[in-house]
Amino acid sequence: MRSLPTRSLVIGLLCALGLTASHAADFSSVASRYAIMYDAPTKKGRKLHIAFAGMPVEVLFSNGDWVRVRDATGDLSWMSSDALHPRRTLVVEVDEAMIRSSESESAPVVFTAAKWVLLDLAEPIRSGWIKVRHRDGETGFIKASDVWGD
Repeated sequence: MRSLPTRSLVIGLLCALGLTASHAADFSSVASRYAIMYDAPTKKGRKLHIAFAGMPVEVLFSNGDWVRVRDATGDLSWMSSDALHPRRTLVVEVDEAMIRSSESESAPVVFTAAKWVLLDLAEPIRSGWIKVRHRDGETGFIKASDVWGD
């Protein structure tokens, strides 16, 4: 049996990656109190980080009971799939985000959120704004560019 040339294999992989990149990102959040993030899809792998409850992660790849994820800092790691929940959360990326009463820069500020604060996704993105809910129950709209996990 003749093996495929390396060039063909690389081109095929690049095409596959290109198809994946065109799809919308798949986000989840950490379900349990915390989850360990590993360098390989096994508990024998090196422990890289601890992800706390509610932390959003971008799911890049599933491999049985393990998922390859990217966190808000851009780090890649593996997590047990049962540590994730489909509930969507967002993390504030700017020093102080203004959450407004409507989808407008001129709308009154309902509350502010500091960098790294977690917010629940209340509704999908609309015109660059996202409706969010703080854990204390307050809701409002935040600019999509001020958060990660959407």
